[in-house]
Amino acid sequence: MERGYFGIGIQNAKTEENIGTLWRSAFILGASFIYTIGKRYKKQASDTPQSWRHIPLYNYETFEEFYKAMPYDCRLIGIELDEKSVPIGEFKHPERCISLLAPEDSGLSKEAINKCHELVILPGDICLNVSVAGSIVLYDRIAKSKRS
Repeated sequence: MERGYFGIGIQNAKTEENIGTLWRSAFILGASFIYTIGKRYKKQASDTPQSWRHIPLYNYETFEEFYKAMPYDCRLIGIELDEKSVPIGEFKHPERCISLLAPEDSGLSKEAINKCHELVILPGDICLNVSVAGSIVLYDRIAKSKRS
């Protein structure tokens, strides 16, 4: 059994479908939990594996509330188009981390970017759909852990 844990979530998600898709990917790809900041989620009929029965979803009203609730010794990794971002191909996933995504039209808040321990960028010159980006990050973690 691997040590550590990882979670993934969305700040200010625009649609419930994105949260539902990310939840399903998180369940399938082994995340420990998912979360939302600034957006609540309702169970969807399209969630055929009933992900809510397998991994928890935490909802936070604000980034500050989320940040205060982060587990001890856990790294916050922002997925963002930013000059300080490391390409995902070069990124080494921490043993304990939480990945943070945001909708493609707004990106992460300045507060979130400043609090992230690291920033990661995905390939491409324009933003991916947030649930697609999250699925890529989850898959990258698994693929790299199998190699080490």
